[in-house]
Amino acid sequence: MTGFEYIFAKQTAWAQNRGIKLFGSKRERGRPAYTSPLEKNLFQALLPDTEADFNAGDGGALKGRPSKMAAVHSSDALGVNIFQYWQKDVPTIATACGLCASGNTSPRGIRFEQKFEICPQFKYSPNIDVVIDTDGKSGIKAYGVECKFSEAYSWLHSGLDPKYLALTDMWVEIPATQSLAEKIRSKDETFRHLHAAQLIKHVLGLKKRYSLRGFRLLYLWYDVLGEEGCVHRKEIEEFSRIVNGDGVWFKSITYQELIARLAKQVRAENKEYIEYVTARYL
Repeated sequence: MTGFEYIFAKQTAWAQNRGIKLFGSKRERGRPAYTSPLEKNLFQALLPDTEADFNAGDGGALKGRPSKMAAVHSSDALGVNIFQYWQKDVPTIATACGLCASGNTSPRGIRFEQKFEICPQFKYSPNIDVVIDTDGKSGIKAYGVECKFSEAYSWLHSGLDPKYLALTDMWVEIPATQSLAEKIRSKDETFRHLHAAQLIKHVLGLKKRYSLRGFRLLYLWYDVLGEEGCVHRKEIEEFSRIVNGDGVWFKSITYQELIARLAKQVRAENKEYIEYVTARYL
C-alpha cells in the first residue's frame, strides 16, 4: 500500500464509520472521496474570515461542486480542522507547533492562503497555507506553516523556475539556499516527496516581507509507514540542514506529533476537538 493509498483508505474509513456518504468528483461518477455538503468534512463550519482567505487565494479550494476542500484527503480541510479552532487561543496552537515557547503571548491571529510577493512582475505570488501573525515585539513578525497531507505521496512536483534565480538581490544572506535552488533549477531530481522549490519560494517571500530574522517557517506533514515516510523525513532533514545553515528558522513536525501533543496538553478543556482530530488523523 502506497502512502497515498494509506491516507485515502484511513479517511474513507473515517467517513464510513460516521455514516458520511462520499461522492465522486462528478457526483455518481469518479472515486467516492467528497462529502456533501462541505461541512461534513470539517470539524466546524468555515468562519467568515477563513472563507474569505480561501476565496482570495490562488488554490481554488472552495471552487467547484464538489470543491477540492470537500475531499476527505484534502490538505486544505486538514489545515482548517487543525488551525481554525484555535482562533480563540492562538498561543496554544503556536506553542504546540514548536513555533514559540510556552507562555509566549505574542501570537495574535491565524490566516489561511496568504500571498507573499517575491517580484511584482510575476503573475502569481506564493500562497502559504497558514500564517500566524504576532505582535512583533520579539522581532518575529509572523510564523508561516506549509501543510502537506496526501499530496506529498501522490503529486509530481516541479523544480524552481529559473526566473527566481535571476533575482540576484533576493539571495543575499542565503548562499546555501541559493546553491540548492541552482541544483533544482527547472527540474528537481533531488527530492521525491518534499517540494523543495515551493519551500524556497516561501523563504524568499517571507524574507522580502519581514527580513531574514523576522519570520519562522514550519513544515507540517503527515507521516506514513514504510519507505515513503522514511524518505520524506530524510529529505526534510536535508533541506533543514541547508537552509538552517543560512540562518533561516525552519523546522518540521508531523501532524501525528502535533495532535498527540495537543491531546496530552489540552484535552480537558477541548474534549470535542481532541476526540475529532485523534479519531480522524491519528
